[in-house]
Amino acid sequence: MKVVAITGGAQGIGRGIALRFAKAGYAVSIADRAADAGAELLDLLAGQGARASFAVTDVADPKSVEAWLAQTIRDLECPTVLVNNAGFMIRKPFLELPLEDFDAVIATNLRGTFLCSQLVAREMAKRDIHGAIVNIASTRAFMSEPDTEGYTASKGGIVALTHGMAMSLALQRIRVNSISPGWIETRDWQYAARSGTPQHSRADREQHAVGRVGTPEDIAEACLYLAEAGFVTGQNLIVDGGMSVKMVYAE
Repeated sequence: MKVVAITGGAQGIGRGIALRFAKAGYAVSIADRAADAGAELLDLLAGQGARASFAVTDVADPKSVEAWLAQTIRDLECPTVLVNNAGFMIRKPFLELPLEDFDAVIATNLRGTFLCSQLVAREMAKRDIHGAIVNIASTRAFMSEPDTEGYTASKGGIVALTHGMAMSLALQRIRVNSISPGWIETRDWQYAARSGTPQHSRADREQHAVGRVGTPEDIAEACLYLAEAGFVTGQNLIVDGGMSVKMVYAE
């Protein structure tokens, strides 16, 4: 059985990934801090006829991740694909950013990616599963706005961690790749009580070479490709509608 484990899977991009993999025939295990959103997604997956499991999980906490992985193996089977999607941003002026805020972002976004990858890869290796790990990075690994240092550093670290793990896990035939999303609209992919209707101006759309803002489905399709692309490892796939390569002139 094909099993995908997704961190931060209850809302936004993670929710899109979960629904797309379920449609492709995967059993789905979700880790997220949001209990209500996780329960709602389980209902949606059940409506698709998918096997699914959910656990409230803090990806920066080894015991929490261990409990989620044990539940996944018990309820489904060992993951054949791991998508490290959990992450968040704290935006504060650089000169006033408390160290604990910087550390908190690094702990979830970067340490969480390492921790979940290590624990899942150990279980894959025990069972001789030639699996795949997909890490969600960001175009902010390569370009920045002011006052986003923790997030930017974590996403840059994920890109580097990806090619490092790809080489370290090559003997186990576990492939590791990352995706760097650009502007992905997620307001309509949140828990129902917090969902909103996106509104994008013409200028918003025209920042992108493809003429629109991205959606969680765009990232989900890229994840599914990397999960099953057997000759691709150690790569970072930019999925941003051409935004990061389009020259923009101030008027």
